[in-house]
Amino acid sequence: MGKNRTLTSVLAVSALTLTLMSCSAEKPAPDDAAAALAEGLSKADLSASSFTAGTPAQINTELQTLLEGMGTVRPAVTVAGIEEDPENDDAAAVRLAYAWDVNMDSAPDWTYESTARLSRGENDTWQVQWAPSVLFDSLADGDRLVRTASTGLRADILDRNGQPLMGSRPVLRIGINKPDIPEDRQGASATALAELAGLDPAGYAAQVAASGPEAFVEAIVQREEADGPVTPEALAGIPGALSIPDSRVLAPTRTFARALLGTVGEATAELIEESGGRLSAGNQTGLSGLQQQYDEQLQGAPGAAVTLENTSGANIVFSINAEDGMPLQTTLDPGLQTLAEGILADEPSASALVAVQPSTGDVLTVANGPGSEGQQTALLGQYPPGSTFKIATSLALLRQGVTPDSSLSCPAELSVDGRKFNNASSYPAAFVGDIPLRDAFAQSCNTAFINTRDTVPQDALASAAEDLGIGVSASMGVPAFFGSVPEDAEGTAHAASMIGQGEILVSPLALAVAAASVGKGERVTPLLVTPGAGTQAPGAATETASAPASASASAAPAESDAGSFTAAEASSLRELMRGVVTGGGAAMLSDVPGEPVLAKTGTAEFGSETPPRTHAWVVAVQGDLAVAVFVAEGELGSTSGGPLMQAFLDGAAGRP
Repeated sequence: MGKNRTLTSVLAVSALTLTLMSCSAEKPAPDDAAAALAEGLSKADLSASSFTAGTPAQINTELQTLLEGMGTVRPAVTVAGIEEDPENDDAAAVRLAYAWDVNMDSAPDWTYESTARLSRGENDTWQVQWAPSVLFDSLADGDRLVRTASTGLRADILDRNGQPLMGSRPVLRIGINKPDIPEDRQGASATALAELAGLDPAGYAAQVAASGPEAFVEAIVQREEADGPVTPEALAGIPGALSIPDSRVLAPTRTFARALLGTVGEATAELIEESGGRLSAGNQTGLSGLQQQYDEQLQGAPGAAVTLENTSGANIVFSINAEDGMPLQTTLDPGLQTLAEGILADEPSASALVAVQPSTGDVLTVANGPGSEGQQTALLGQYPPGSTFKIATSLALLRQGVTPDSSLSCPAELSVDGRKFNNASSYPAAFVGDIPLRDAFAQSCNTAFINTRDTVPQDALASAAEDLGIGVSASMGVPAFFGSVPEDAEGTAHAASMIGQGEILVSPLALAVAAASVGKGERVTPLLVTPGAGTQAPGAATETASAPASASASAAPAESDAGSFTAAEASSLRELMRGVVTGGGAAMLSDVPGEPVLAKTGTAEFGSETPPRTHAWVVAVQGDLAVAVFVAEGELGSTSGGPLMQAFLDGAAGRP
């Protein structure tokens, strides 16, 4: 009898347990509510959550106030755990894991957990018991989080000797300080300062008028050591004009290697968007050139601090120190760069001068004349090389058994498939007819080289050019065009290729590398940015600038081994190039002091005019220096480029 009562009791308890479990199972768990809260906090939008007090719109307003001082920085929030109350199945506590990228370098740096309490309300809906501490445990009503950013020192771009080429230099910010002058005098002062600084007077006066009454309206930033245009004496005569000492990242002069080094200034809206949060309004950043390409390395890692602020004061709850940037080492020689830019200063058309050290491949100068209008002619220009390409053609001929003394036919005119080819109008009549290769090279006989087209197929010409470095890409640390020589060309196209016309394109850099290869006796690989610890090269995958469609018949070969260029071939090419100086078109270089100069001039036709316009080229090798000079709107290489080359080599004489 007792046993039956016990069994009955057990069955009754079991039934009750099943009933409770059944009822509990019908109620939703807090998981979905916890996930919605975490997602809403990540987006700073809690519209998908329910609250025990207040509407989602009201809570969102409070959340925005708490986060207002954090700018655009938002946390990634996940659910770390849920603990249900064992005594009350309508209550739960949610642990929320926060991960903030406070310094905006794409990696979380501030992590912590907070707790949010949930309760099950009407219709079994889980509701959040909102409080500021849900965002951060220490927050209370009236508090807010505030982020402040900091930056380390921007690193310098260095020259080949490790000395600063571009770094922080003292400047003066010059403008009108409106509190210092009555309103009715501000327009006159703004006009006077604009005229002094070379600005549009009406535009600057309008800018001053539109600014607030306490504004300092900057007109010009001038190097502290500059002589003008705004002198202290002139500034003193303008009421309200003010000069504020500051610093800017600058090169030695306004024009020094500007297209290469680039500039630093306030981040544009486009750069801010592209930075993925790394940049914000007001940040200084690289705007062009190496300063933009290597901005992250030069800028270093940003720092930031988060403070909890209220009416009683502020307390730092998290901070991360800024890190200074890392210098960028280049191979530039500042003395030679300055010399080259001075030589090109009066050339009205696009122009460039590139110097390379054959023994190392170091690029010593990347100079662009004012006619290039800020474009990177020296590294990215794509032009037919004209007769300077006869260096490659001669190499191809040497490989076919031709020697400097071999006889070539140099008629005054030559017809290929109906197209007439001539020599330059200044070509000496004494060298028409059968002449040795050395004379054809020194005098630059177009018809003689075209007459060898059956001896040198197009692929052999392309191979010879490649062994000199033309069309061979190199990881030199900056975008560049290394040249393009089609492997297939027939008829007039092949004939034109023999003299550096047709579809052959080079940059001044490419020709300087070819000359350096002749000087060294093996193919030279150029280098401009020296690899080092931490050196970063954004965009390195696109270092080789593409050729236009007309040159796409042969893509530039990938960087490869040094090729098959031999010491004997180099010796013969040096002999031919020396002849251009001693008895050919580069005679003006014969008196340059120092080691003997080797050279080749070139003139390349372009355009559709009659007569056609011409590019002027000269390449030269002197000791451990190889140079290419280019003038976009020249006459002959000897007359337009020769004097520029002479001035550069004269100026470089005696330098180590």
